[in-house]
Amino acid sequence: MAKGHRSQIKRERNEVKDTRPSAKLSYARVSVQKACFVLDAIRGKDVETALAIVRYNPRYASSLIEKLLKSAVANAENNNGMKAENLYVAECYANKGPTMKRIHPRAQGRAYRIEKRTSHITVVLDER
Repeated sequence: MAKGHRSQIKRERNEVKDTRPSAKLSYARVSVQKACFVLDAIRGKDVETALAIVRYNPRYASSLIEKLLKSAVANAENNNGMKAENLYVAECYANKGPTMKRIHPRAQGRAYRIEKRTSHITVVLDER
């Protein structure tokens, strides 16, 4: 059964809010697998190193993640008053977004499906 009134449950849920600076990119036109190659390279690194890795990475997802990382640093400086030198990438992950389905015509009236995958990429920073 319920553990209390609905407003009480909501209040308890909001108390454990994560206050770390973060940035999220929704509906990025890159698959989760391809985004994770870049995210795995920067996880746990400090922000300057992570930006350097992402800047010289040839993958398409790295350009998206570079912009996202800069946005998270700006959020940390403006909203939380943190210094950029002390920040590191605490968490970064990509979740599956909706898949756009397209049809490619093939021989003898057949049709092959093309799946254009999207992802939701999140970067969470923290202070050392």
